[in-house]
Amino acid sequence: MVVAKTVLLPLILIISLSIRVHPLYAQENREAVRFFRAGAAKSNITPPLGEPIVGNWEEPPADYVHDELYARCLVLDDGTTRLAVVLVDNVGAKQEVFDAAKAIIQKRTGLPPAQVLIASTHTHSSISAGGAGEKRRDWTAGEALDAYQSFMASRIADGIQNALYNLEPARIGWGSGNVPQHVFNRRWKMKPGTPMPNPLGTNDLAVMNPGVGNPDLLHPAGPTDPEVAFLSVQAIDGRPLALLANYSLHYVGGVPEGHLSADYFGMFADRLQELLQLDVDHPPFIAMMSNGTSGDVNNIDFRGPRVKHPPYGKMKVVAEDLAREVLKSYHDIVYRDWVELAARQVYLPLKVRRPDPDLSEFVREVLERPEGETGRHRLEKTYAKRVLQMETWPDEVHVIIQAFKIGDLGIGAIPFETFAETGLEIKDRSPFDQTFTISLANGSYGYLPTPEQHRLGGYETWLSTNRVEKEASEKIVDQLLTLFSALD
Repeated sequence: MVVAKTVLLPLILIISLSIRVHPLYAQENREAVRFFRAGAAKSNITPPLGEPIVGNWEEPPADYVHDELYARCLVLDDGTTRLAVVLVDNVGAKQEVFDAAKAIIQKRTGLPPAQVLIASTHTHSSISAGGAGEKRRDWTAGEALDAYQSFMASRIADGIQNALYNLEPARIGWGSGNVPQHVFNRRWKMKPGTPMPNPLGTNDLAVMNPGVGNPDLLHPAGPTDPEVAFLSVQAIDGRPLALLANYSLHYVGGVPEGHLSADYFGMFADRLQELLQLDVDHPPFIAMMSNGTSGDVNNIDFRGPRVKHPPYGKMKVVAEDLAREVLKSYHDIVYRDWVELAARQVYLPLKVRRPDPDLSEFVREVLERPEGETGRHRLEKTYAKRVLQMETWPDEVHVIIQAFKIGDLGIGAIPFETFAETGLEIKDRSPFDQTFTISLANGSYGYLPTPEQHRLGGYETWLSTNRVEKEASEKIVDQLLTLFSALD
């Protein structure tokens, strides 16, 4: 049995080993005093044009930068403990990329990896940080990072370094609102008798994206979470420093082919700054939107009617509504002069899924078909190849499950595209007054359906779209709640 463990690769050499640790962030020399500070910064991670944009079935080369992509960074300091949150405009980066960034951060600043949360926003309008071409789906732990992965790791570390330079006395508070009009469960149960073949040779009981106005719609296969939760920090004179938000909605899209864009995540950040009437100052106000538990949620109302939007039009509506909802509660936030910070993380072992004998035989038959011969599903050959790629994966992976305590606020971090029902369960069972979960955090391992959703089938459950044991969501929830209880 091959066991995958986190390896701190020698990729920290992408940054000079002669880096000098600034005394401002040398934790081992700091006195434990009761004060609170915060600092924020953003670091440009826009890739070069010409590389393929990933996230959809086609991968056109990037030929235009509509809006710059960033690693947005927030550092909090209670006088004893520092926590850092980084949101990266990318569809999903592998754990080894974030591990490399954390190694650089620790070398420069002394900030331990367990106190650094790095997550992808899941924009579908950038190039891969999971490896080029087929490498994106292969198991690549232990291999050298490619050029863009190395660039991203170094720029994340730069962002944290700048955020630490920007630390100043601060106050902190949090709140939430509701924006239900943009979240719809994209998995549907259909009327009895509706054919739902999948590319793995069997039939599903639920289908993703069934089509707007489909007459065979029965009801959504799961819930949604309409909450937009947020954490705000301001200087002691009341000047806004940063705001971290969380919303359980997939990317929105509506981007012309070849455009690089941060999607609604970036638009929210820009629009909130405009609504707060904040000029570009130094250090600048940093707003950031994290991807919540949206693995089965998008903003398409499949009941209809179909609404057409110009390019970027739909994401502008989403960003506007989210920013205005945050603003409604923003001025009523009760700020604390000090809160306790703490972090815990574990490496949770999960078994990797393997094809059963029937699926293995089906894959062999599909790959032996003559070119042009189709079966019951147009993606049969695509998924046959992807199932074979799973042979590069070890029998077990150790994924990072992380929890932050920020006063009475709990933040969970899961390295999967997590379903809304899982996020709602975590909120319901959390010991904290307010809780939210950031998906695609500290790595990207695919979708995380619940056992019940696995029984229904559908895109998110297909082997290679989902890669780990069918009980993984339950194990992750239990582990995260154990971490929360240890912090509370």
